[in-house]
Amino acid sequence: MSYVFWSDVILQHDIPEEGLFAGDVGMVVEKHQLEGLEIGYSIEFSNMLGESIAVVTLPESSLRLPTGSDRRSARPVSGAIV
Repeated sequence: MSYVFWSDVILQHDIPEEGLFAGDVGMVVEKHQLEGLEIGYSIEFSNMLGESIAVVTLPESSLRLPTGSDRRSARPVSGAIV
């Protein structure tokens, strides 16, 4: 599976050190190809105001495309300013 720049992708596992959880939606901002390694992507995760909260580089297998059965949802982040 190859992901298109600026497209939405869904995280398939938690990354607690970044405050990210399976199901979070991010945007592809870079593709990384190194010989002998799985293709990777830099993904930007933002809050509902469009403010960046994390940019992480992940292997392709950590991501999936959204489907019609996915729904956007909101969850407060611990320590967030409201």
